[in-house]
Amino acid sequence: MEIDDWWAVVERARVAVGDRAGDRDDADDPLPDALTDELAKLGADDIVDWEITFVQVTDSAYRHPLWHAAYLIEGGCGDDGFMDFRDGLILQGRDVFTRAVDDPDTLAELPVVRAMADEEGGGWLGFQSIGTCVEEAYRRVRGETDSFHEAVDRALAGLSRPGEPAGPGWHWSDDDAFREHLPRLSALFQP
Repeated sequence: MEIDDWWAVVERARVAVGDRAGDRDDADDPLPDALTDELAKLGADDIVDWEITFVQVTDSAYRHPLWHAAYLIEGGCGDDGFMDFRDGLILQGRDVFTRAVDDPDTLAELPVVRAMADEEGGGWLGFQSIGTCVEEAYRRVRGETDSFHEAVDRALAGLSRPGEPAGPGWHWSDDDAFREHLPRLSALFQP
């Protein structure tokens, strides 16, 4: 699937929910259902292609600096948390995602991140998991998901995927390194 077409699905879902597109904290978060609805408009093969591209987009964000940003924003972030963080970052849309992968400190500009830094603790960026939306859309189209999993597994077997995060990393307890590499996020979360 062409990357512009892939991101267009995310954007249509974001447009469908309007001003509720930026925060995953509410129990009645409408964006996952909107994404599922948009994906279900695709054919079964296109849903499989969307999932493969999703894996590639997620892999492109498997970077130490972004993981460190997630660590600050979430007050800690393990492997599963970083997967959820990247899914939530995708739901912020292409521009936010691309800027954050290039420079994670740009996340300090997001209203949801600023809300998370507030002492009253509102907002949430992460999402668990886009894969559920994709699988449900496929189920709507085909009535089953076994063929989805088989097709995805075959396609992923042929892809080279990162074993370790890319980019410079530093120790989680090194506050000076956080301030050096992520100054705006550090100002929000390590005052």
